[in-house]
Amino acid sequence: MRATLLKRRDALIRSAIGDLSLLQGKPSKTGDVLDAVADTVQAELNSQLLEVEGRELEAIDAAIQRLDEGKYGDCESCKKPIPLTRLRAVPYARECIGCHRLAEKRKSHPAAMMSRMFDSYQADTA
Repeated sequence: MRATLLKRRDALIRSAIGDLSLLQGKPSKTGDVLDAVADTVQAELNSQLLEVEGRELEAIDAAIQRLDEGKYGDCESCKKPIPLTRLRAVPYARECIGCHRLAEKRKSHPAAMMSRMFDSYQADTA
């Protein structure tokens, strides 16, 4: 698994360097307004891709650290071993699929959304 993680990490770094060089490139002075809009949209897409790649790199680095500590492959929620099929699909997984789905439900459940909304609600004091 370490080899898989390192290979993916290297590919992400190469991709991120390419995305970063595209973002730092000089904007073209030729073209019309539509070209400028297209350049802006492309720059935004490259920026978002770079952000996603950065998060995946952090997850890979954390997985490598768990490997070094002997904690790799154990679900952080239920402490049971993460099935090998899941680790092959998502080598930096921190949770088994059951715990991951449960966490996703909690995040997207309408009641959870409402409680977050009410936490930030400021009552009128007048």
